Parts: sequence; C-alpha cells; structure tokens
Amino acid sequence: MSKMHELRFVSDGQSCRGDLYLPEGDGSFLTVVMGHGFGLTKACGLEPFRDAFLKAGYAVFLFDYRHFGESEGMPRQVLLPNREVADWLAALACVRKQEQVDNQRIVLWGTSFGGGLVTAVAAREPDVAGIIAQCPMMDGLSSVMEVVRYAGIGQAIKMTGLGLWDVISSLLGLGPRMLPSVGKPGELAAMSSHDAYDGYTALMPEGVPNEVAARIGLVLPMFRPVTQAAKVTCPALVLICETDTVAPASAAEKAAAMMAKPTVKRYPIGHFDIYQGEARDISVADQLEFLQGL
Repeated sequence: MSKMHELRFVSDGQSCRGDLYLPEGDGSFLTVVMGHGFGLTKACGLEPFRDAFLKAGYAVFLFDYRHFGESEGMPRQVLLPNREVADWLAALACVRKQEQVDNQRIVLWGTSFGGGLVTAVAAREPDVAGIIAQCPMMDGLSSVMEVVRYAGIGQAIKMTGLGLWDVISSLLGLGPRMLPSVGKPGELAAMSSHDAYDGYTALMPEGVPNEVAARIGLVLPMFRPVTQAAKVTCPALVLICETDTVAPASAAEKAAAMMAKPTVKRYPIGHFDIYQGEARDISVADQLEFLQGL
C-alpha cells in the first residue's frame, strides 16, 4: 500500500495543498509532480494515472493551484496562467525538500491546460528530469480560434465582454463574474464543442464548480507555451489527441518539434477520450515506458 503525506507550500504568500504519495520500499524515488488542467482540481479523474505511477514504483506529488480545490486564494475560481506557472515553481521547490524524493529524477506531468503549464515551467527549470504533456494546450490563441471555428465569432466576443465585466466588477469591489468552464453546444462557456460537456463533467466529482472567473477570456490568447518550447531541454513526452477540439493538435505538434528531446505519441481520439477506457490504458503504457527510460 502507498503512503500519503499532506504537504503545504506557499506560492506568492498563499498556502497551497499537495499530497505526496510514496510507493512501497525505501526512497529516494523518481517523483512525478502532477497538476490538472483548466479549472479542475487534484480530485478530478487523475487517480488512474497516479495509481499507475505508484504501482510502477514512482512517488507522486499531486497539488491544487491557488484559488482552486484545497488551496487558498480569494476570490475562488480565478484562473490566471502566470499565477499557475508560479504555483508549479513553488510546488517543485517543495518537492525538492522531501527526503524521499530523488532530486535528480523529478518529472513534471500536466494534462490539457496543465500540459502547456509544464512546458512553460520546464523552459524556466532546466534541471527537471523530464515532462509529460498530455493532450496539451500549447497555444491559447489557437484554442480561441478553435472556439471561433465551432461556435462562431459571436462566442469569442461574448467571452471578451464578460471578461471585461469581470475585471471592472472586481475593481469596483463587486466580486468576480463567472464564465462556465464547459457547456453544451450553443451555450456560452469556455469550452462548448460537441464532446466537451460530457467529457469534462465526467472528471468532476460532486462539489467541484463548473466555472472560472471570466477574465480568463482576456488573457488566454496571450498564454502561448509554444513560444517557449525551444527552451525545453529535458526529455519531453508529448501525447497528442489528433481530433482535439480544445487544445489543437497542430499547436502541440509545433511545440514538440521545437523541443530538444521530444517523444511524440499520437492517438486518433478527441481531447477527453484520453481520460477513459482503452485510450487511457494506451496513454498510461506510453507514459510508463517513457519514465522507465529516465
């Protein structure tokens, strides 16, 4: 049985919650640091990946970003990419202090939006042993253009307007204005493609809000990890869903091609298929093979 230790670390003055899981045996262990994607928490469907890493003999540190889950941060549900990059850096510093962790073998694991975040972090932290970027959002501008493609320019205009309202409302002390993280086709939401609602909500346990502060609509186009990919010098496993309607595969392909040591796996599936069933099993097997080579 694995052991779990609750850890707290500070990111820009706010306390974040992480859980360190240790496999059987004596460390120090190769450690996979895991963060989720857009608006989700460590409780949202990552257990099969975590458990596979533990079974293979690796430690896992799974954490919540500020403003989400069990971490501090007010108001709640504020998603700002630069803050989440800072949270990753603080989480990494925390992990490096743990005696059970092999500091020479720390791997950053991010999925969806988190896949872009670990790319940005690795560009700043060349000493990590590797990254795993699963169905990664490598270009916020490309993701916005994908929304325009399937939902129309009016959707993007509405998101921008709501984002401006959110900023003004917060400046006036009236609190944030929220945008649904996911909606059904035709609804106003950050994601509303044909497969987004069922795929996203399948990951959400009861009590996890389906919303983020609408200001994300203003900053998302400027979050472009692809522009930093050439600075990623560690081994990188990039797992691409070829029919992805959330994180366009073309941006992930471009980012991987710029990295120094990329391994690319392509799957003929959509963005959310990789979290379930056979597609997840294949992805996990590819990830374990990558980790064995580090």
